[in-house]
Amino acid sequence: MPYPAGRHFLQIPGPTNVPDRVLRAISAPTIDHRGPEFAELAREVLSALGPVFGTAGPVVVYPSSGTGAWEAALVNTLSPGDRVLAFETGHFATLWRELAEKLGLVVDFVPGDWRHGVDPAAVAERLERDTGHSVRAVCVVHNETSTGVTSRVPEVRRALDETGHPALLLVDTVSSLGSIDYRHDEWGVDVTISCSQKGLMLPPGLGFNAVSEKALRAADSATLPRSYWDWRPILTANERGFFPYTPPTNLLYGLVESVAMLREEGLDQVFQRHRRHAAATRAAVRGWGLEVLCLDEREHSASLTAVLVPEGHDADKLRELILDRFNMSLGTGLGRLAGRVFRIGHLGDLNDLSLAGTLSGVQMGLQLAGVPIDSGGITAALRVLEEA
Repeated sequence: MPYPAGRHFLQIPGPTNVPDRVLRAISAPTIDHRGPEFAELAREVLSALGPVFGTAGPVVVYPSSGTGAWEAALVNTLSPGDRVLAFETGHFATLWRELAEKLGLVVDFVPGDWRHGVDPAAVAERLERDTGHSVRAVCVVHNETSTGVTSRVPEVRRALDETGHPALLLVDTVSSLGSIDYRHDEWGVDVTISCSQKGLMLPPGLGFNAVSEKALRAADSATLPRSYWDWRPILTANERGFFPYTPPTNLLYGLVESVAMLREEGLDQVFQRHRRHAAATRAAVRGWGLEVLCLDEREHSASLTAVLVPEGHDADKLRELILDRFNMSLGTGLGRLAGRVFRIGHLGDLNDLSLAGTLSGVQMGLQLAGVPIDSGGITAALRVLEEA
């Protein structure tokens, strides 16, 4: 296999490119996780995470993927047979539902077309009918990684408040945290779920639960079995700067650095950069004459864009061609979208020039694959970047 000159363009919506600063931090020597130096590291990490989540409350850190953080949110707050209200916004919302059902929860799954986010009016309508308050939690995927659709969490919160329903609000921010504006406390979220390998610019391996006081109270009476995922021993150990199990020390080194990078750029500027890149990407897609999967202008994701290919063309064959010719990886279509869409990830450590290169590679790939497009797509994207 010939050597591919230049760097690989990793433009999937996670794992994202790991910045050199973070790689260097991770490469530091491992230390004693029961010693005073580690306690100082842990306290630094735990205090730095709050602003990223928009919370003054605790953030529980696990050696896990986002799937583990999903399970932790459920088992700490719910009991066998509890009803959960969830919404079919895409592939990952569907997987979360399946996980909940395996745990013995009853999931009221509102069907969707994978092109829209959670409808706040549907939330209100379902909760108004639940006069006995049998629904214990509402589960929302903030940014659906399979579709490029961002649900309006503040409006979902408003629906709960206006109906006076006491259900917990659990929100998945796996592909939005650190890329899209998110406010755990202000939006009244009870458990925010996330992980390390997307907007936080780290390798996979860290899962997170940001936890409200209401969620902590729910944990006192929840009876789903939990051991590894139990918040209580973790939070107790965290008070002294430790964990009740062997922690991923080197990933914590990297987390300190990645949060410092977000702080140095400024979270508002980080969110603005992601919005700019998303707008430029959509301009390119529409300039090519193709269709963005998301249909609601209020719900376009700032971290990825899913693109529909025309009938008679295979999105996966297009991705293979682009990888082979231009050494660039694009996201595949998942579930019902397999072969129908490709996903352009534009989150994490990415600047305007990197995005321009990415979109140029996509345009060349589309042309080589014989997909009928207008070659003005890249010009439309560059215009957005120049005007910004």
